[in-house]
Amino acid sequence: MILKSLPKLSLVFSSINNSRYLANATQRFISSRRTTTIITTPTSRVVKIRVKTPVPIRSMSTSPILPQTASEITAEDQVQQVKLLTSTDDHYGGVIVELDQPMDSTTFVSILRASIIHWKQLGKKGVWIKLPIHLVSLAEALVKEGFWYHHAEPKYLMLVYWIPESPNTIPPNATHRVGIGSFVMNEKHEVLVVRENSGLFQGTGVWKFPTGVVDQGEDIYVAAVREVKEETGVDSEFLEVLAFRQSHNSFFEKSDLFFLCMLRPLSSDIQMQNSEIEDAQWMPFVEYAAQPFIQKSDILKYMNDICLAKIDGRYSGYAPISTSSNFSEQQYYLYVNAGDLKRSNS
Repeated sequence: MILKSLPKLSLVFSSINNSRYLANATQRFISSRRTTTIITTPTSRVVKIRVKTPVPIRSMSTSPILPQTASEITAEDQVQQVKLLTSTDDHYGGVIVELDQPMDSTTFVSILRASIIHWKQLGKKGVWIKLPIHLVSLAEALVKEGFWYHHAEPKYLMLVYWIPESPNTIPPNATHRVGIGSFVMNEKHEVLVVRENSGLFQGTGVWKFPTGVVDQGEDIYVAAVREVKEETGVDSEFLEVLAFRQSHNSFFEKSDLFFLCMLRPLSSDIQMQNSEIEDAQWMPFVEYAAQPFIQKSDILKYMNDICLAKIDGRYSGYAPISTSSNFSEQQYYLYVNAGDLKRSNS
């Protein structure tokens, strides 16, 4: 009842003038109150946010307050129900939102703003919103609310937002692409080489090692074996990483890590990949190394020297050793100089 919110009165108002005074005093008291917006989260938690708009109240009658009149004047109990975006906490004080249900832009912005207020009250920092391709129409609304693109994949767009006024510490998008080159030599000292019918080497006549890009979630040694099989049809066994090279601005302003890998052939018959490969063959290593293009390239000449040193037993590369982590049950591979490590431990 509204009388519970008023100071206790010790007088009985029996005249019309007195009841008009009481009604006016009650109205002034209620109008001065502020509303509270109750935000309900998907987990049924209740979050209170103060709103500065005065509570609308009904005009009060000049007649004495009756029980039914008092029950109608419950302005301070009025609340506004607002939904929040479902989110999970990341490991760095931020939240991750994976949108799925379609909604119009106006409704989405209302829910988004309430969610940001809620996250700010919780002291959250970065906001990651994963926008699936079927909700791409909401991208413009997010950008207008201060979000920016972080990265894109075939089925989603990731946008981010920084809540506090402190410097933004959201990490940038992936900076490197990982590639491999496979040095495969048989017992005759013949190396497996290919000619490409696309890319930088198209039409040059240059013979080169099978190369490719490591897929997402794929280990380097697996990618090396896969690329050899895809391009030439030859089965092989991974031995070592012989060396690696880093370059910059190589692919859409990204840097590139290229790993030179040594593999042992398990078969010899060549079945060419016609979509990417113009030709493939086993070629004597000295003939491969004598190509004018390779002789003019410092990095390729170094790679050849490394391969020859490995063949002669004067060089040790890095073999993958399966390891575990304290933070995941997934297996990881540490590439180490296994020979020297074994001798050192013995």
